[in-house]
Amino acid sequence: MASDSDDSLPPSGRFTRFRKLAGLSMQVGTDVLKSGAKRLTGSSSEMLSKGAAEKLVSTLGELKGAAMKLGQVLSMDPDLVTPEVRQVLARLQNQAPSMSYERVARVVREELGAPPEEVFREFSRQPLAAASLGQVHGAVLQDGGGAAVKVQYPGIAESLSHDMENLGLVVKTVSKASRLMDGSAYFQEFKDELLLELDYRREAALAEEFARAVAPLEDLCVPAIRAPWSTGRVLTMELLPGLPLKDWVTTQPSNAERFRVARQLIRATYGPFFGAERIHADPHPGNFMVMPDGRLGVLDFGSIKRFSPRFVEANRRMLLQALRREPMDVLGLSLEAGFTVELPGAEADALIREVFHIAGRPMRQSPYDYATCEIPRDMRNHFSRNAARFLKVKPPPEAVMFFRATGGLAQNLRLIGAHGDFRGVYLEMAERFG
Repeated sequence: MASDSDDSLPPSGRFTRFRKLAGLSMQVGTDVLKSGAKRLTGSSSEMLSKGAAEKLVSTLGELKGAAMKLGQVLSMDPDLVTPEVRQVLARLQNQAPSMSYERVARVVREELGAPPEEVFREFSRQPLAAASLGQVHGAVLQDGGGAAVKVQYPGIAESLSHDMENLGLVVKTVSKASRLMDGSAYFQEFKDELLLELDYRREAALAEEFARAVAPLEDLCVPAIRAPWSTGRVLTMELLPGLPLKDWVTTQPSNAERFRVARQLIRATYGPFFGAERIHADPHPGNFMVMPDGRLGVLDFGSIKRFSPRFVEANRRMLLQALRREPMDVLGLSLEAGFTVELPGAEADALIREVFHIAGRPMRQSPYDYATCEIPRDMRNHFSRNAARFLKVKPPPEAVMFFRATGGLAQNLRLIGAHGDFRGVYLEMAERFG
């Protein structure tokens, strides 16, 4: 864990944060250019050096907030970096520089009326995890129950607001330059959802809703919320035993174990989506716990997204028809889901159909090997080749969080690298919730 110093609190000034990001962009950009030249000469296969990755972790970990969330996304894509560099970036998932214990105690005292030593029977001075908006400490309640206490970084609300102002200016400038590149609605959706994560009372309510949504899936576990010790900036919940997914994969689990956990991740994503119109939209590997009793623990509920019934129903029909290998009106279903299309029908249909063809491989092929999965690469290439046309196929704003969740699921399944009957797993989901 990083040094215990108040200097690690996120800088909140808008210009300071912008300046740090700009400097980071220049340093990493130079590194990428050098790496690109080496790749062209065949002297290196790295896109990002370990030194540049360390700089990314240092700066984004210091900034926390939206900047750190971006780093978490980068850390999940194996196509961008080597395994060694990815291991460095993975520290952003729950090992950011931590704030001092004195600062933690001050927040607890302000929120719960007394310092941690009085509120809890035991309270660890060292955090279990330090993430983008707060850090988690292990504790024991007065009744003897184990707890995880998430304490929000002081000043993070202001820091996050400034990040959104800086990013919003970029989006606004691009949108004014071209109607086709108007991303203001998507940015607003992302901004609204991210700022809502600051309210831990809301997160407590979402955790309880999500627990009810996954209750039929007995191999999943959502920690119980300890309401008397939870406020707007302190969230106390049951402490789950086990290893975070990102650490569990390094223990050399068998294929049978990897398939079990991969199946659980699919269930954790699509079960609540089809069963309760909700999805966990922050799926980095630090948010899933492989428990000793065989269950998969799901953590961090600030990004639980609720969808419109029409969006869920259109996606349900897409899944069922794909699994049944039935003829699919992909354009019609996309329009039902809320997409707007500014291309001729046949052209749009072919464009979207290829997306479904690439993404649907595990639903058509059995067995399927996620260790050699090329879906993210092929999807990226498809979008790159057809970038101008995709600008004329616009998903509804609510799809932003859906794509974040399902894209993260695909990356986690690649990380696990299991081989097996995934078509059967999706069929199980369709039969249960179809």
